[in-house]
Amino acid sequence: MFSVTRMRSSASAGSVAKAVERLPGVGEAVVDVKEMTEKSVQVCRIRINGMTCTSCSSTVESALQAVGGVQKAHVALVTEEAEVYYDSSILSYNNLLQAIEDAGFEASLVSSGKDISKIQLKVEGTQTDNPSRTMKIIQSSLHALPGVQSVDTDHAMSKISICYKADLIGPRSFIKVIESTGSGHLKASISPKGEQEGEARKQEETKQYHRSFLWSLVFTVPVFLTSMVFMYIPRINSVLDVKVVNMLTFGGTLRWILSTPVQFIIGRRFYIGAFKALNHGAANMDVLITLGTNAAYLYSVYSLLRSATSQSFKSMDFFETSCMLITVILLGKYLEVLAKGKTSEAIAKLMDLAPETGVLLTMDEEGNVTDEHEIDTRLIEKNDVIKIMPGAKVASDGLVIWGQSHVNESMITGEPKPVMKTKGDVVIGGTVNQNGVLHIMVTQVGSATTLSQIVQLVESAQMGKAPIQNFADHISKYFVPLVIIFSVFTWAAWLLAGKYHGYPQSSLPASMNGFELALQFGIAVMVIACPCALGLATPTAVMVGTGLGASHGVLIKGGQALESTHKVNCVMFDKTGTLTMGKPVVVTTKLLKTMEPQQFYELIAATEVNSEHPLAKAIVEHARTFWEEGDKYIWPEARDFVSVPGHGVKAVIRNREILIGNKSLMLQHDMIIPKDAENILSQAEKMAETGILVSFDREVTGVLAISDPLKPGVREVISILKSMEVMSIMVTGDNLGTAESIAKEVGIGTVIAEANPEQKAEKVKDLQALGYTVAMVGDGINDSPALVVADVGMAIGAGTDIAIEAADIVLVKSNLEDVITAIDLSRKTFRRIRWNYIWAFGYNIIGIPIAAGILFPFTGFRLPPWIAGAAMAASSVSVVCSSLLLKNYRRPKELDTLPMHGIATE
Repeated sequence: MFSVTRMRSSASAGSVAKAVERLPGVGEAVVDVKEMTEKSVQVCRIRINGMTCTSCSSTVESALQAVGGVQKAHVALVTEEAEVYYDSSILSYNNLLQAIEDAGFEASLVSSGKDISKIQLKVEGTQTDNPSRTMKIIQSSLHALPGVQSVDTDHAMSKISICYKADLIGPRSFIKVIESTGSGHLKASISPKGEQEGEARKQEETKQYHRSFLWSLVFTVPVFLTSMVFMYIPRINSVLDVKVVNMLTFGGTLRWILSTPVQFIIGRRFYIGAFKALNHGAANMDVLITLGTNAAYLYSVYSLLRSATSQSFKSMDFFETSCMLITVILLGKYLEVLAKGKTSEAIAKLMDLAPETGVLLTMDEEGNVTDEHEIDTRLIEKNDVIKIMPGAKVASDGLVIWGQSHVNESMITGEPKPVMKTKGDVVIGGTVNQNGVLHIMVTQVGSATTLSQIVQLVESAQMGKAPIQNFADHISKYFVPLVIIFSVFTWAAWLLAGKYHGYPQSSLPASMNGFELALQFGIAVMVIACPCALGLATPTAVMVGTGLGASHGVLIKGGQALESTHKVNCVMFDKTGTLTMGKPVVVTTKLLKTMEPQQFYELIAATEVNSEHPLAKAIVEHARTFWEEGDKYIWPEARDFVSVPGHGVKAVIRNREILIGNKSLMLQHDMIIPKDAENILSQAEKMAETGILVSFDREVTGVLAISDPLKPGVREVISILKSMEVMSIMVTGDNLGTAESIAKEVGIGTVIAEANPEQKAEKVKDLQALGYTVAMVGDGINDSPALVVADVGMAIGAGTDIAIEAADIVLVKSNLEDVITAIDLSRKTFRRIRWNYIWAFGYNIIGIPIAAGILFPFTGFRLPPWIAGAAMAASSVSVVCSSLLLKNYRRPKELDTLPMHGIATE
């Protein structure tokens, strides 16, 4: 037995088990996450400022993983965020923030747990008293409240950030406590959403790059003109050639003055980034930019100073090289930030579904409304009663306690038909109320709402790395040092070539000696190399791909799931609730013994009411029809209830032993199945119905036939998969006759019947052993073992059930067409990733030799350093834009004609 760390879910356990079972000589491996989940494993998201390339993100990731108690850490360069799983009994998120800051980057908490909400409050009036003392009193008062996890205060900004458990307390309570402090003169209000703050920060970053580029342009244009253009205008050139000191010219001095602020003030960000990287033993893009621009600038300064102290030395400066390098790189970074911002539009659109305000009702003890007023939806607390007007969005997840109306839930379920809601029905936050007034009692707030869970899933998916990205990360780790070495080698090679006449002196550009030519080649190599493009190739495409998936109702849990899905060539479908509607109904009842149908159904309903299986629910629903409508009948108590997965259930009701299930269950208990029962089962199988046997006191008493209609479009989905060279298999716990009848109807050739959950998982392993990449499509409950073992687990996530741990992909709309969407989208995303790598490698493989002067001896062509810098900046922008082209994705045209939409199960 081995202890495995850093597992955080059953999906992780399944991955470990699959890896171990692939070892030679290993027959079976079982990984249990129970012990791990009992620990206080917490997850937090942290925003990080200052990362410029994959070297930075790798540095932060390594720093986080080195902290004791950290289970797993993902750092995403594109989103500039980290997702960290850690043992909260060993450390707190403050330790993680400190680790990031020690690595040389700025860090701020976004969220501190899946069950923890965070809110920021602005406090006014603290300046009238001792502000520090007032904030300390507020902090201690808030800490004393139940459910409050942490309180952070910003004295300068008079802001308070509170992490809390929304099930226990809410922001209105915090405001009340704050305003009751300090003799009642304090005023507290909710600050802009964290997401809005993040958006504001990104907008500010974009504006900073834009301002820096414009200021750099102001200084660079005159430098460029004086060095490249005005020399050809005699009158202006004569002024520029005026001697200031000895051979130092006015033009050279002017270029020095203009280029200095560009190099050290506008380009300050590159020095800071390079210092941070080198301080932690890493080398990033900033190091290359700093070395390249300083080489040009410092040589130019040396040349000018030498001319100022000489009567004969004529200076040759490259100030335009350093200025133009910084300018074009700033332009590239500005365009890159703009493009990267568009990769996360999917999350922004999801967040926009949530309403800004809601109408809070105040109720008296008798349930009558005494007051109503509009509040920010972030102030809504659990058990609040909210009024939803026609045309308004539902403010939060809850239960209808008064009124009736139709609600459009298409944003969650994909169901275009409005759903009728009456007292006791569940409503989902963000859905649209249509024609009636509803009063709802809030059941979920903050991070626990359905919409928040979807957003969290998408955000988490965009944080995760695809395995293919490890290749680029590994290259990027050594890329910058190798480029520096090659740059120095290029400079030395051309220097020696000039000294020993390796090329004709006549090919030297005018006013340039061999040293200066070699220096230009060395600088060009240093600035054209771009590890950023390699680092952005995968995450930008994964971000766009997972965002597109979410907009189509396909929640893909990260890059690894996305990568595995594009390899799928075999799909195993569960039957009930997957191929069928999942809402079976009893169509035939045959009693083999003399007894009242009501008595018969009373006993079997009392047994089945304890089961969550769809067939059990159908039996209980049918049993209710034997009582008057409106009667609240309480079923007899069931003792010794046991569910036998894949076979049925058993219990003791009123001292009678009840068994309900398939033929296998009866045979396991040594029962004789009457010929009449066999005939009924056979007839049910021919009609694609499920036959269920019922025994009382070890004697078969009745037979039920249950029909579960197929979902519309199933046959077409199987046909499209076949055209995509994907094999389809059906697996079910139902009997072979029924299974084969349904399989024949939908066009599936391979059927596995009467399989329990463990046998389903074993079949997946068998297919994998044959070389198939298997996707399992199921309901995420009985199919969990198979979902975990499969290369890709796809869970049917009807309505609010979107956070299924065992699955890699959740099909929110419960439509089988989304299986095709998932596979097709994954294939197109990875095709785009491959193109991104062609772009990234192409720039470097082709650009570096050209920058090094490989064409110069034959054609006289050389790449000026500023053009090399522009090519480097363009490589990152082109990769991001390439990923953005995925936004033009359209599902296969065949899906548009499927009779899939408008499924109703009422």
